[in-house]
Amino acid sequence: MVSSRNGDNRNGQLEFDNEAATVNKKSYGLGTRHYVTFMLFLGMGNAYIMRTNMSVAIVAMVNHTSIHENYKQETNECPENDYGNYTEYHKDGEFNWTTETQGLILASFFIGYVITQIPFGILAKKYGSLGFLGWGMMINSIFGFFVPVSANMGVGWLILVRFIQGLGEGPIVPCTHALLAKWIPPNERSRLGAIVYAGAQFGTIVSMPLSGLLAEYSWPSIFYVFGAIGTVWSLIFLWTVYEDPQSNPKIDEREKKFISEAIWGTGYQDRSPKIPWKSVVTSMPFYAILFAHMAQNYGYEFLMTELPTYMNEILKFSIKANGILSSVPYLGMWIFSLLLSMMADWFISTKTFTITTTRKILNSIGQYGPAICLAFVSYSGCNRVLTVVLLTIGMSLNGAIYSGFKINHLDISPRYAGILMSLTNASANLAGLLAPITAGYIINNEISIVKWRIVFLIATTVYAICATFYNIFGQGKRQPWDDPSNDVVHYYTQNQTEETDSMLNRKNLKK
Repeated sequence: MVSSRNGDNRNGQLEFDNEAATVNKKSYGLGTRHYVTFMLFLGMGNAYIMRTNMSVAIVAMVNHTSIHENYKQETNECPENDYGNYTEYHKDGEFNWTTETQGLILASFFIGYVITQIPFGILAKKYGSLGFLGWGMMINSIFGFFVPVSANMGVGWLILVRFIQGLGEGPIVPCTHALLAKWIPPNERSRLGAIVYAGAQFGTIVSMPLSGLLAEYSWPSIFYVFGAIGTVWSLIFLWTVYEDPQSNPKIDEREKKFISEAIWGTGYQDRSPKIPWKSVVTSMPFYAILFAHMAQNYGYEFLMTELPTYMNEILKFSIKANGILSSVPYLGMWIFSLLLSMMADWFISTKTFTITTTRKILNSIGQYGPAICLAFVSYSGCNRVLTVVLLTIGMSLNGAIYSGFKINHLDISPRYAGILMSLTNASANLAGLLAPITAGYIINNEISIVKWRIVFLIATTVYAICATFYNIFGQGKRQPWDDPSNDVVHYYTQNQTEETDSMLNRKNLKK
């Protein structure tokens, strides 16, 4: 936090340490920042809906009988005559896509998503995050309408449309992180940050069962319904949300001052220095977040894209039961992420633990927990109840990562949080991109519990190794290369004039 004007302390250096600078002031109650949080929550939900709907839809789109006749037969290891009327599964779709082709279709979205992370992180730092996020999600939603027609035109066209959707969704995480850095005070970050990113689970919870229900009647309706929802959200977001408190002419002045002082000290940031790339890429706390993020995305994207297929091919759930049961673990993750975030903020605000220790405790729960559960799932065989329970426990514990590494970017560098998130999220989604491809090539139409066990154990190993690295090198302290003494800061005075307020609003007014 900024403690004095640039260069006016006795040593000519500005001292800062956000471990000791946790805001102890009484919060300014409910306000505009909570509306921004709510809209970002819905935006994250929409983003994950657009990711997961294909995972369920593809089960209804593919002619599984034809595939299994042309290649190796599906497993008969688990019985077919219980849990959800498996005969519904044999209502085959019209597309003869192999498991490798299905993996490429699922992965194409993430290719577009990955390559836009860093560019949008840099552009958002220079031009603001709001427009990139809103218009990107608009593109994502509109192209969702083209999925059915592109699938009928050919698999290449479908891959292209999903790739463009991924391009549109690219700004969601780095721009959301940048907005959180501007809107959310330090002592509310775990809680409100977890609420925003819990939108991922909310979207998955909505998408999977509803997609399963829609797929029973018409799989194209999945993309029409969710495309419309995403378009409406984008319009409302662009119309009602502002880049930061200073550019919002409707925010209460007391809340504006509370947010700015909590984040930047006695004023608000007007300009940041150039991005210290060399310092960032040589920072071990940054790499701790990076590897934790990569592990998270590999495990999460694997479950999100492959779990519906596993439920059908191995456990023989119907499409409708599949959609409902596949969403149960994400419901647990959503609930636990909110509960654990409140615990994290309590640890920090009461100084029970430092920010560093709090992040490591929560991240350990969030990544060792699912690692252990996935290891057990790989040996649970045809026990459907045990499998669903283990997946639910593992994913529920995984909700702790939002108060672990996920919000840690804001701890070590509030000024460059969006940039850092773009770097880690791009790398993490490359790891996530490998998950469906790896599963497709390992299984390779030889559908069996043994093959799926290998896939689950790979995810377990990735989680465990990267969580350990985070515990060794992670930090909650603001890093020296995020030096606030280089900023130009405007200071609030008790008698700030209306003329100054008007000038500031005009200068920062949302474009």
